[in-house]
Amino acid sequence: MITIRQLRYFQALSEALHFGRAAKRLNISQPALSGQIAQMEAEMQSALFTRGAAGISLTADGEIVAERVRRILAEVRELESLADRSAGLLGKRLRVGMIATVAPYLLPRLLSSLARAYPKLECQVRESITARLISDLRSGEIDCAVVALPLDYTDVETIPLFEDPFHLAVPAKEAAALPRPVPVDQLGSQRMILLEEGHCMRAQALDVCRIAGDSELASLAATSLTTILRMVAGGLGSTLLPEMAVTDEARSDDIAILPIQDPAPYRQLVLVFRPTSVRRRDLEAFAEIICRSVGKPCKGAA
Repeated sequence: MITIRQLRYFQALSEALHFGRAAKRLNISQPALSGQIAQMEAEMQSALFTRGAAGISLTADGEIVAERVRRILAEVRELESLADRSAGLLGKRLRVGMIATVAPYLLPRLLSSLARAYPKLECQVRESITARLISDLRSGEIDCAVVALPLDYTDVETIPLFEDPFHLAVPAKEAAALPRPVPVDQLGSQRMILLEEGHCMRAQALDVCRIAGDSELASLAATSLTTILRMVAGGLGSTLLPEMAVTDEARSDDIAILPIQDPAPYRQLVLVFRPTSVRRRDLEAFAEIICRSVGKPCKGAA
């Protein structure tokens, strides 16, 4: 008989495609993982993975099984959510994903607000890029995620949160040459440093650059806003900074953060979740407190 444990082990390995990484993610030994996968393959009388010098990959049967396992485990985790819901509104556990350009700036304020309003809530947070968070949401590993529009996914629902306007971060020595606020069309004269591929804010910044008249893009990219701002401080270029990050990132004397003239470009943040979620009331309450923690009206409020 195939067990839920084996399905979870299979899913971890099918995503990592590496026994060591999958075992670490599951907090078990590699032999234990190998043994469970072997038992599952024996039960199904089919090889689910190919193993070779170049690594491992899913077989054709493994690909079919992977999709069904994803759906099964999502339903299992939905059932587990019923127990969390029984503790009352935000009374037990909520597994939340956040994109990396939100988490460092939202979490300190959000967690303190949650502690006051819902002291029994255990909030587990995972930070990643949008694509990975949507994958985790689909598999039931998280209950919801804070991401930015646009979303090219049809199998999720969203609760609008708030608009987060962009500011322009430039080397301090260059700030005097720019008007305040900075007209959007003058953004085209800036040499922009962007986040690397996979970050939604890269796409948003590229859209702004196109509106501004194709500003020069620096041949530099980074995995975090903090790293980009160190590059700006070193005079390597400018970048767009979301408003929620301004207070935390405006401490360097080598950087000037300038407002952009209205209507300033912005990103729309949303709370994304599975349409089948049994915790819609929890998620609506969570969306409200996210907005309240940053002093913004919640666009998804009834």
